[in-house]
Amino acid sequence: MTVGLSPTLLANKWLNMLNGTAFASAPTACYIELHIGDPGVNGTTNPSVVTTRQAVTWSAASGGALTLSNSPSFTMTGTETISHVAVWDASTSGNFLFSSALTASKSVVATDVLTFTTFGVSFTPIAA
Repeated sequence: MTVGLSPTLLANKWLNMLNGTAFASAPTACYIELHIGDPGVNGTTNPSVVTTRQAVTWSAASGGALTLSNSPSFTMTGTETISHVAVWDASTSGNFLFSSALTASKSVVATDVLTFTTFGVSFTPIAA
């Protein structure tokens, strides 16, 4: 499986900060894109028929984790099963940041509204 951090656009930049290399610029926004399978290393494999990304906002990080602070919604245009998401730094084009499998896949049909009420990102283990 290839879900996880983008190696070139996120992971390596974060790790290079440990070597004293400044992170060029942080994303000014994040957007969720739906997928019917693993989005792959570039975040472009297995896209949903709904290709419009929705803005996502996060709470302040605490304890090595952050959580969703808004509820992005998608109006579905076809019948499919959503199993993954990819997170980007732009509503179109932009840079793929990371991907994740949903805890449970969601089967949808046209006109369904798929709303994310929870979505978290964390680093573990965290020293205590």
